[in-house]
Formats: sequence, C-alpha cells, structure tokens
Amino acid sequence: MTCPGCVRSVKRVLEAVAGVHGAAVSLEQGEAVVDFDPGRATTVDLVADLVNAVEAAGYRAQPL
Repeated sequence: MTCPGCVRSVKRVLEAVAGVHGAAVSLEQGEAVVDFDPGRATTVDLVADLVNAVEAAGYRAQPL
C-alpha cells in the first residue's frame, strides 16, 4: 500500500469477506486487523479468504 486510497481499497475488500465485521488498515504499519464472527467462519478458512481478497485487489498479503 502506498496511499490512503490503497488503505480504503484494502479495507473495502476485507470487509466484503463473509464473516468479517470490520477491518482497521494502517498505511504506516502496512497491516490490517480484522474483526470477525467465529461462528460464521473458521480462522483457517477466513485467513485464506482474506489473503485471496487482498491479492485479487492487486496487493500482497501475508498473514501474521
């Protein structure tokens, strides 16, 4: 991510993933924190969906 527009794009694609309640994306830290409903998605499946969503939007993603 290189600009505030990137932050908005990443936030939008993360929040579009099923089970996600919200996302906080930091340009400075190059990180995103996601709030999700564990009743709707397992952590393993959700991480894969989040990475795929971010990469489909043209950004790199690596789970921590």
